[in-house]
Amino acid sequence: MAATLPTDEKDSDRLVLGLLTSVEADGARSQRRIAAELGVALGLVNAYLKRAIKKGFVKVGQAPARRYAYYLTPRGFSEKSRLTVQFLSSSFSLFRKAKEEYAGILERAEALGFRRIVLAGQSDLCEIAILSAVDGPVSIVAIVDPDATATRFIGINVVSSYALVDEPFDAIVVTHLTAARKVFDDAVINFGPERVLAPDLLGLRPRLQQGVA
Repeated sequence: MAATLPTDEKDSDRLVLGLLTSVEADGARSQRRIAAELGVALGLVNAYLKRAIKKGFVKVGQAPARRYAYYLTPRGFSEKSRLTVQFLSSSFSLFRKAKEEYAGILERAEALGFRRIVLAGQSDLCEIAILSAVDGPVSIVAIVDPDATATRFIGINVVSSYALVDEPFDAIVVTHLTAARKVFDDAVINFGPERVLAPDLLGLRPRLQQGVA
């Protein structure tokens, strides 16, 4: 019997976001495990996975032991970012989660000896990161966003590239929403993965750790 897809658009989007996040984190995990993590029926995961593949969000690869592995396509990354933006804009619980995660990132930065950081991307996440850093030991020296039109955001200088940051900095913290994957990858290429930090809610990891070429 075919699984019945949710008729509520919000529930459907939430399931898609959960599925894409799970696939990005570990594409080799079984559909049964994904279903358990999302708290839905196995048939529903199978139906949504097939739909994600058909829409070009996910591609299928061969894994050991005659199993399949799933990977997000660039289109899948974009859809995941869009849904993340949507839920961050409408959900207080996700706002609270973002605030907790950026506070944790700043604590991690301090532990690593990173006292001066640059935020990559002007967005709601950028504002949350700035508020999290108030009165803390880690300072934000600039925001880098090539698409920003303003030169300052909540008292912080905004520039279009890292080359234009006029102060030394130790690390990059990703705060972009709509292009988080590209911003993250570019920062990793230019500064190394050890100097690029991002909240778990964005699901960003260096591509080699995801098995993506």
